[in-house]
Amino acid sequence: MNAWLGKPGVVCALGAGIDAVAAAALAGDTSGMRARTGWVRGRALTLGGYDGELPAIPDALPAHHRSRNNQLLLAAALQIEAQLRGAVARYGPGRVAVVLGTSTSGVNDNAPAFGHLAAHGAWPADYDYRRQALSSPASFFADWLGVSGPAYTLSTACTSGARALLSARRLLELDLCDAVVCGGADTLCRLTINGFAALGAIDDGLCLPFSANRRGINIGEAGALFLMARDAAGPDGVALLGGGASSDAWHMSAPEPTGAGARQAMQAALASAGLDAASVGWVNLHGTGTPHNDAMESHAMHAVFPQGVPCCSTKALTGHALGAAGALEAALAWATLSASNAGARLIPHVWDGVSDPQLPALEFSTPAHRYAPGRPRVAMSNSFAFGGNNVSLILGAQP
Repeated sequence: MNAWLGKPGVVCALGAGIDAVAAAALAGDTSGMRARTGWVRGRALTLGGYDGELPAIPDALPAHHRSRNNQLLLAAALQIEAQLRGAVARYGPGRVAVVLGTSTSGVNDNAPAFGHLAAHGAWPADYDYRRQALSSPASFFADWLGVSGPAYTLSTACTSGARALLSARRLLELDLCDAVVCGGADTLCRLTINGFAALGAIDDGLCLPFSANRRGINIGEAGALFLMARDAAGPDGVALLGGGASSDAWHMSAPEPTGAGARQAMQAALASAGLDAASVGWVNLHGTGTPHNDAMESHAMHAVFPQGVPCCSTKALTGHALGAAGALEAALAWATLSASNAGARLIPHVWDGVSDPQLPALEFSTPAHRYAPGRPRVAMSNSFAFGGNNVSLILGAQP
């Protein structure tokens, strides 16, 4: 079953709205990646923050819904509100589901309360655990949209947003709903930024995925949402043709070095879509810029695409949005497949151009690359996470 994805709502370091975000991505614009202080003591880090104004959570909703994470979701939702309200009107509140991904939810908004607890031995009066609960994004969104179908949040680290799309497709297949709001949101968070810094996995400058000089990741934030349904979503609709997942459980934070789990997820995605590797015209790599992840993904890509395929990491454009990354990168793939990308352009791989001689060579996309003329546009989007959690999505343009 093809699941159709309508025009997404997006906010990230590239801007707000899929049209602006796509234009910036196709131009290889890194201007949203800026040195910022105050996150890790004594360091200025390059982070992909969203600097635009965010909408306030409506006063009519409970106070525990008020978090920056939910504001990112709301900003994305307002861009596609007509789609969302139209689905509720068409199918009814009980037949619209919500499946979202996050890794930190509203924990950064609750962080001052922990300082208060340490200083005074008691929580402040306005502390509410529900603000940081992993269930918060879906709970907020179901309340805001007024739907009563299945509503839940997934937290599988950096695959959360991609898994939300896979789970949404499964809900449609099982006829548990007729439409699903799916995607993810994650906010710049002192907890995660310091955690990655403690692992020695952060690059203070702009990250360099797959370079011999790669030093680590840049963390970003984003909200990305789709309305998924069984019916083609107008002239801009893109299909989720298939998806695959695996869990190699190799190590808590390091990927399986040969790429076996990543390869399994990509091959399962191709089988799910009924396609062979030669049908894929572009791959949005996970490509974090860490030594181990990029090495693993290079081996996996070489195994699945031995003849090569244009590919890139978009992390130098957006930062790694963690629980939102899979949804954000699916939205970037959607943008390359959409009819609005009349020139069939591909997003360029932004790096220093210094190949790692120890890795299999990949065909990184440049501003000159295009989807092959006369063939259906098909893109793969990869997400790989701590714990060996792997997801690959395959999206295709309308014929």
